[in-house]
Amino acid sequence: MSKYQKVFLIDDDEIHNFLCESVIRNHQFASSVSSFLWAEEALEALTKITEQDPAGFPEIIFLDINMPGMDGWEFIEEYKKLPNELTQNCLLFVLSSAVDKNDITHARNLSEVSDFFSKPLTTDILNIISEHYTAT
Repeated sequence: MSKYQKVFLIDDDEIHNFLCESVIRNHQFASSVSSFLWAEEALEALTKITEQDPAGFPEIIFLDINMPGMDGWEFIEEYKKLPNELTQNCLLFVLSSAVDKNDITHARNLSEVSDFFSKPLTTDILNIISEHYTAT
């Protein structure tokens, strides 16, 4: 049985998204996984869910930082504008190959970000999330 109902992956790397989806499904971590190659598309989907089906808001979002168009930081700024009653029940994790300590520190200091993990997504990371994080 899956621990979570809905997970969003936001990363411009199609292969990375495929691998993340496989890890999530094989670990039975979530019932549904939606991948987005563009942060703008994910934001549009979240806005539509907010307006049409608030109960369908994802419980977890994995977000890359370095993406063309809207990057992860810009996504977080727009994410802050979504209704708090929905975002407070969603765990937002930065999942990035960024090794800049400033990026890691900045991500961990944002109240919207639950934590920063380095790529790739592994079952160990999913276990950490399952054991140590709960949406409020």
